[in-house]
Amino acid sequence: MNPLFKAVDTVIGWWCHAVLYVTLSVVFLILSANVCLRYAAGTSLSWASELPELMFPWMIMSGVVIAAQHGSHIAVVILTQKLGAARRWVLTAASLVVAGLYLGLAYTAWPVFEIAADERSPIMQVPGSVSVGSLLLGFVMLAIVTLCRLPQVWRDEENNEVGAEA
Repeated sequence: MNPLFKAVDTVIGWWCHAVLYVTLSVVFLILSANVCLRYAAGTSLSWASELPELMFPWMIMSGVVIAAQHGSHIAVVILTQKLGAARRWVLTAASLVVAGLYLGLAYTAWPVFEIAADERSPIMQVPGSVSVGSLLLGFVMLAIVTLCRLPQVWRDEENNEVGAEA
C-alpha cells in the first residue's frame, strides 16, 4: 500500500477506535451509574438517557468504518471469483462507485446537518447536528477508506495471477 494511503488509513482507524472505545466506555458508565441510582436512591440522572442517545451514532459509524477497513462487511464474491483477469477492473470500478455513493450520501447529509443545528436536545441543549455530523463524517471516511484500499486490490490481484501461473 502507498505510504500516504497507509498513513491516512491508519489515522482514520486510530480515530475510529478511539471514538468507539470512548463512547462505549462512557455509555456503559452512565447507564450503570443510572441503574445503581435507581435501585439505591430511587432516583436517576435526568441527562443519563440523553447522552448515550447522542453518542450512539458516533459509536455505530466508527464501527462501520473499522469494519470497512477490515473487509468485514457482507460481500458476494461468487461472481467476481469467476471473472479471472477482469476481476481487478471490476473490483476497481465497484470501489469507485461505492466511494462515489458514500460521497453522495455525505453531500446529501450536509443540508440535514445544517437543519439539525437549529434543533436542541431537551435536557442538555446539544445541537442535533452533533448526531448528524457522525453520519456526514462517517460517509466521508468510508469513501476515503475505500479509495485507500484500491492499491491493495491491484496488489492482491497481481499476487493471485502470479500464484495461478506457478
